[in-house]
Amino acid sequence: MRPLTKEQNIYYALRIASAMCFIGHGTFGIITKEIWCNYFGVFGISHDTAYHLMPLLGSIDVLMGLSLLIYPTRVILGWLVIWGIITAMLRPLSGEPFAEFIERAGNFGAPLTLLILCWTSTKNTREWFTLVKPSMTMNAKLQRRVTLCLQVIVFLLLTGHGWLNLIEKKGILSQYAALGFSDPAATAHIIGIAEIAMALMVLIRPIRPLVFIFLVWKMGSELFYPHWEFFEWVERGGSYGTLLALWFVLPGISLRRPYKISTT
Repeated sequence: MRPLTKEQNIYYALRIASAMCFIGHGTFGIITKEIWCNYFGVFGISHDTAYHLMPLLGSIDVLMGLSLLIYPTRVILGWLVIWGIITAMLRPLSGEPFAEFIERAGNFGAPLTLLILCWTSTKNTREWFTLVKPSMTMNAKLQRRVTLCLQVIVFLLLTGHGWLNLIEKKGILSQYAALGFSDPAATAHIIGIAEIAMALMVLIRPIRPLVFIFLVWKMGSELFYPHWEFFEWVERGGSYGTLLALWFVLPGISLRRPYKISTT
């Protein structure tokens, strides 16, 4: 069996990550996560009606996620980009910090990058409903686009989480307290500064080994939610997928020479 090409690795990382995000998100709708009532409230929907709508919308999310695993199409990717932005924006619209929106950049960033990777210039609308396959080669122009998109998305999600640490989000402080840190607020400040530094490094000069370390950090730090830990971790698949895809697309570089995107 031949090893996967770089293009195939990026494709499958983003495809699986996007599916994880929407399957995890949809699961919370099915189990009627209480905080969702605030987001329905943005549209003037009552609590009782929200509880009736949650399983329906959650089921649609799960089906969209499963479709990416079974038969991915551009139209589904396009819808998930739009829906991911809407659901993330409902958080600040309902009164939560704006950091909650950018911290979820992976939710819409993973399908967006996959759409860019598999984009076609054809004007045939039927192409939006055909199976999206990984390209066998990626020219320099497309590689720059994919790399820049991933850099921006990873910058946003790391900055957002770091920002939530700095403003001492209650849920994050509870995690640190449960892990045994004697001063959760001080811990949050240190981690917040570190994550924003990571974000700036990814945006300005991404280095492949460090991106992998950031990936391990992100996957590990999302394991400590007090309720529904597994589904919380799965829902953030877009964050892991964009970091992993960035690691795949970056060339192996040395700290002693200038960063340069490979054209091969």
